Amino acid sequence: MPYIEPEKRREILEGRAPDTAGELNYSLTVEILDYAKAHNNYQGFNDIIGALEAAKAEFYRRWVAPYEDYKIAINGDVYPTGG
Repeated sequence: MPYIEPEKRREILEGRAPDTAGELNYSLTVEILDYAKAHNNYQGFNDIIGALEAAKAEFYRRWVAPYEDYKIAINGDVYPTGG
């Protein structure tokens, strides 16, 4: 959740990169709320959801899937071949 200490909030707003999942959530939430305030309608809300989904999918494709492939190569697959 984005409920981090006020001092950490200030640091994030001043440009410090997030160090924890909570700080990352806060940083993303601030950006989302800024966009929502400027685009306070269904289209704006839909834009936010779409951007989040696309960013999630691209992060998975570019970072998570290659990492999982690497771990499969090291530790072996748990799925049956052809499955």
